[in-house]
Amino acid sequence: MIKKITVTLSSIALLSACGDNQQEASYGTWESPITAELTTESAVGLRSVRLDGDDLYWIESRPEEGGRRAIVKRDADGNVSDAIPAEYSSRTRVHEYGGGSYFVEDGVIYFSNHSDQKLYRYNGEGEPEALTNDGYRYADCVMDASHNQLICVQEDHTFDGEPVNTLVAVSLNGGGRVRPLFSGTDFVSSPAISPDGETLVWITWDHPNMNWDDTKMWKASISDNGSISGTETIVERASLSVQEPRFNKTGDLYYISDPNGWWNFQKYELDDEESRSLTRKEVEFGKSGALGAHSWAYYGDNQIIAKYESGGTSHLATVDLVNGAVSEIETPYVSISKVYSDGDRVYLLGATTTAATELVEYKDCEFETIKQSQAKMVDDAFISAPEAITFPNQKGEPVHAFYYAPKNPNFVAPEGELPPTIVRLHGGPTGATSAAFRMSRQFWTSRGFAIIDINYGGSTGYGRPYRERLRGMWGVVDIDDTKAGLDYLIEQGIADPDKLLIAGGSAGGYSVLVALAQHDIFAAGANYFGISDLEVLYRDTHKYESRYLDSLIGKLPEDIDILRDRSPINHLDGFSSPLITFQGLLDEVVPPNQSQLIVDALKEKGVPVAYYPYEGEYHGFGKKENIIHSLESELVFYGKILGFTPAGELPEIQIDNFTE
Repeated sequence: MIKKITVTLSSIALLSACGDNQQEASYGTWESPITAELTTESAVGLRSVRLDGDDLYWIESRPEEGGRRAIVKRDADGNVSDAIPAEYSSRTRVHEYGGGSYFVEDGVIYFSNHSDQKLYRYNGEGEPEALTNDGYRYADCVMDASHNQLICVQEDHTFDGEPVNTLVAVSLNGGGRVRPLFSGTDFVSSPAISPDGETLVWITWDHPNMNWDDTKMWKASISDNGSISGTETIVERASLSVQEPRFNKTGDLYYISDPNGWWNFQKYELDDEESRSLTRKEVEFGKSGALGAHSWAYYGDNQIIAKYESGGTSHLATVDLVNGAVSEIETPYVSISKVYSDGDRVYLLGATTTAATELVEYKDCEFETIKQSQAKMVDDAFISAPEAITFPNQKGEPVHAFYYAPKNPNFVAPEGELPPTIVRLHGGPTGATSAAFRMSRQFWTSRGFAIIDINYGGSTGYGRPYRERLRGMWGVVDIDDTKAGLDYLIEQGIADPDKLLIAGGSAGGYSVLVALAQHDIFAAGANYFGISDLEVLYRDTHKYESRYLDSLIGKLPEDIDILRDRSPINHLDGFSSPLITFQGLLDEVVPPNQSQLIVDALKEKGVPVAYYPYEGEYHGFGKKENIIHSLESELVFYGKILGFTPAGELPEIQIDNFTE
């Protein structure tokens, strides 16, 4: 378990001095077996577990195959094989972020294909059969076997302008027949059908809300012809987030929402047409209700098995459906992202602080590994374990983070030297970092860098009040909390104020740019597809997040002055620290012009800047060569700025306005 402890300089020294014949070398120059290539070697991303009888399915996202997402099957005999042909990739771009891209029923796979976004049916023989036409995207499908149709979320991109999201029925008779079931809201998700096939529920929300802000749950009867009737809202309240509705075998409906400020389980009484709280704990079940979310499942006769977040760490528990009692299950995991069960078997994705995410089966109080996202390839002597720290911000409010000290058994730093410290800012911004093992973090710590990974105000996992600290205050609270974290480390005597670095992607990239524009405390920064001009983003970004800024900063046109004031591009006078930027050229979440704008402006101002745009990459990098190049280039960049030479064969990089 991760414990909150006070990190001291002596703890860094102890971590470094655990090997024989250590070489003395400055932090940042240590030679490490954890290369950038090793971070991708035999590595896959694990996603979206599904059960179908005795067969188990999951998705592997494979850097070695250009980021392709393969559906993998393990049959009852334990044989593992790819379940769709190699030229197909199961990834939907509904909401751009996707999720819920496939499911399996009676041995037949239904999946969204990345290249054309069509929905396909595949029975394991020949070629997959397209069920839909061009111009549409699909996610979160469920089977309506009584009417030989799938009920899915559809996103219509057949015209210019904002796409339209609807709940539709996709005929399994072929011919591309799709008919609308429900429309009129900005977003729909999470359809669920009762076991008797007569009732459908789903979730909606409208601009400017996000699905963790304010959502509604609807109910309708499924008619004999497969249409719906009697549509009505059954859960609705201001500032209530509804997630993951599911019927059990007897037709009872349970879901997650936060009437008391924490995401907990609720039961909707279909007869009485009202909800009651099943659990009332100050922990977060669920997370943000993304497409394909699956944080809980029915287990046994009268239980739920679910993951929840508390103190930045994932836990696994059973919930009694009669009295709501929550009983924790001891696990080795600090991060649990999915939980699935057929009522008997339980499967989940979990990660520890020293081992990457793995797909496991839980049975008889034991966890059996089925698939590792990456085999353990490095001795624990090189692994820096996270330390959970909590520190006050300027208002005296607690802020949470994970600290990783430098660690390499073969090296020790000169006496009195402090390590360069990278503050990492997660995306979202209504997201969270975790203590789960990432080889890419160890790439840095094994070379002599320290990392502080901050769950600034606005992060999930700490209740609605903590999450809503960021309302109207993005670009303020996140930056204040970041500076408070660095001040804390400096006060503890474990960070060199002349070697502070800042890095983040997406929303975290925006925070990087704001921090560099506001503060001169950073030696350098790394921006991964971050936002530089909020006004331009308001016009250019995709539908799902097009009104996200309303709650985070302000609305157009009335709050244009605030949007401009919070845009890093309008505060070039404050920029002096060197910046390296990485961008996917197919990114529609944060379009490439956001990176180009800030890079061009800093070049003209004379600030040292490097820029690497990657062809064929979306929001986040999936190709092995780009993952390696960005990681190595960031290291080389820091070395040039801080005046040291990193170990290893590394690429040459071009930094404009910089002379060594």
